[in-house]
Amino acid sequence: MSVKPSVGQPVSRLEGRQKVTGTAKYAAEYNVPGLLYGYVVSSTIPKGKILNIDISGAKALEGVVEVLTHQNRPKLAWFDLQYADMDAPPGTVFKPLHDDEIKFNGQPIALVVATDFETARYAATLIKVDYQQEGFETCINNSLHKARDAKKGLATVLKPPPPKPEGDFKKAYEAAPFKVDTEYRHSPEHHNPIELFATTTVFEGEGKLTIYDKTQGTINNQVFIANVFGLQYKNVRVLAPFVGGAFGSGLRPQYQLFLSVMAALHLKRNVRVTLDRQQMFSLGHRPQNIQRLKFAANESGQLTAMQHSAFVETSSYEDYTEVISSWSHRLYPSKNTLFEYKVVPLDLSTPIDMRAPGGSTAMHAIECTMDQLAYKLNVDPLELRLRNYAEIDPSTKKPFTSKALRECYQQAAERFGWNKRNPQPASMPRGNKLVGYGMATGVWDAYQFPSRVEAMITAEGKLVVNNAVTDIGTGTFTVMTQIAADEFGLSIEDVTFNYGDSKKPFSMFQGGSSMTSSTGVAIVIAAKALKEKMLKKAKGIKGSPLAAASEKEVVFANGRISLRSDPSVFISFEAIVAANKGQAIKTTNMGKPHALKLRKYSKMTHSASFVEVEVDKELKIITVTRAVTAVAAGKIINPKTARSQISGSMIWGISKALHEESIVDETLGKYVNPNLGEYHIPTHADVNQLEVIFADEKDELINELGVKGVGEIGLVAMPAAIANAVFHATGKRITKLPIHFDELLE
Repeated sequence: MSVKPSVGQPVSRLEGRQKVTGTAKYAAEYNVPGLLYGYVVSSTIPKGKILNIDISGAKALEGVVEVLTHQNRPKLAWFDLQYADMDAPPGTVFKPLHDDEIKFNGQPIALVVATDFETARYAATLIKVDYQQEGFETCINNSLHKARDAKKGLATVLKPPPPKPEGDFKKAYEAAPFKVDTEYRHSPEHHNPIELFATTTVFEGEGKLTIYDKTQGTINNQVFIANVFGLQYKNVRVLAPFVGGAFGSGLRPQYQLFLSVMAALHLKRNVRVTLDRQQMFSLGHRPQNIQRLKFAANESGQLTAMQHSAFVETSSYEDYTEVISSWSHRLYPSKNTLFEYKVVPLDLSTPIDMRAPGGSTAMHAIECTMDQLAYKLNVDPLELRLRNYAEIDPSTKKPFTSKALRECYQQAAERFGWNKRNPQPASMPRGNKLVGYGMATGVWDAYQFPSRVEAMITAEGKLVVNNAVTDIGTGTFTVMTQIAADEFGLSIEDVTFNYGDSKKPFSMFQGGSSMTSSTGVAIVIAAKALKEKMLKKAKGIKGSPLAAASEKEVVFANGRISLRSDPSVFISFEAIVAANKGQAIKTTNMGKPHALKLRKYSKMTHSASFVEVEVDKELKIITVTRAVTAVAAGKIINPKTARSQISGSMIWGISKALHEESIVDETLGKYVNPNLGEYHIPTHADVNQLEVIFADEKDELINELGVKGVGEIGLVAMPAAIANAVFHATGKRITKLPIHFDELLE
């Protein structure tokens, strides 16, 4: 009996049992002998200098092995050089314990190393620090006068500047009969993955380390550590087989990694450093920003002028950027455009990518502006989008490799019941609740990065695939196994996919919804090469029944190579390896984007979200009662894990629209809610009926698998759809996220 293909099937996560039973080990859970524990001491001012740091009390405590500060840390060449990791923005990268300068509140200024965690934590409270505080600014609104164009650097390859203006925006806008001029503001949001950032560094001998780290990129961190500490790459091994959530927070090496390695090399001991929840707020946040949009349309509802300006927070030492203002013209056509993107340096840590960076921020403002324009035109919001539907990418004038956004609109609207909507705001009461319907469009890049895969057939006739990619909980491990299994016609049980290890062949960090199209495609490339090699070996066996067979005449399935015309004629994988003196047959190949072929095309995923909210008439409490999101993302390898990704994104959209907000006290220059008690995220009671639809989108150009990513696309449309539904329910347009109920009070 032939093995049934697993691609396209809702296969449950292969590592699920390990995770729910607690046998999956995370970065801070590896038991190593003689382990020391590090605890980070954080600055209590946002800007200034350390005048004196007294560590005598901490060092005198029994169990304390060392206290490292800028005054006594080991000398490193890195401190005298500018070094950037693979995801660093332009500027001067932050170097922990470099000198006495304080750049942000919560900056690490010392590391206490002790024989147990509790002793290290207590000793940290005994360290006395005298500061010279300087004037600081942590509010974007107060610093707009400092806004500047971002520094150009390597990061602009993935985050290009906004496109040049077209036509005459000012003239077209002034002449238009229908126009909207609006401003949108977003508060900062912080990454709060369940797994705290942690690193366990195992000292294997002089200059040799094994590192268990919470990261999205084992090779990125391997390169970072080797360069910083002057070690050979081959002597630095980074492992991250299980990651308890990341979504951008683990793209860059975080400072606990550096501190753990520094202490391990200095003491020649095994050292673990784990950040606490409050310290998690000293790294990794979506930046506060202000967007100004001016859209204009003619009588038929077609956009004639479009301006989108974005002012986004960055740190004082790096120019972090996101693609924000560019999205307007990548979605809707207009002959007259003006785009602007500026960074505003603040005395806070550098922002970092957070699920759908830039896209979720931009689409909220764009799609709410479109909703406003629809009301001015007295046109259904969905109809307005269809009237401005772009068959080619308006920003590049290139055709899409595929675009099934129209199908997303149609299928989601029908499933949601959009035709039952009364367009008049506050016209759909339900008991003591006001019901609102809102919709919005989502768009995200379809990324693909180079990835290298080793594939081999073992003596037992099994398939082993190796790649350094991580799985941050997205289902990567399962999906890659499915792809590999189908390439050789094997069951999933006969395939081993090894990952999350920098010793494995190259992978970019897991981000941008790119891993299935990157490593997945590399598996297809490697499988093709391995099958050619296997067939050549089979044909060379004495008396081989496949001696004259070509690639087109054979089938790889059920652990054998057989004739397509007569399956009873075959050679088993085991026999082929046996003929190879029992040595596994292997190949290593690189998968990469078809740069030349695809340069003529635009590569994007699309979505449409439809949302119903209820707003309490008296209390103004907002509840998202149901939502439907339709996604066009090419071929769906595993509908179960893909649906989970979209559902998770939709929940994050609810969170972004109504809950998440890091509150900065301008007088203290710090976040005042750095905990999960006061940093609000949705609970089960906040999440009701969510439905996901995958539009049928065949893309024969994008890559060998015809796939696009699904990690971010489910989020980008949701915040705007919710905000538009709130307006429809109440007649009040709230232009700041998150939306607070008190803003709806009379």
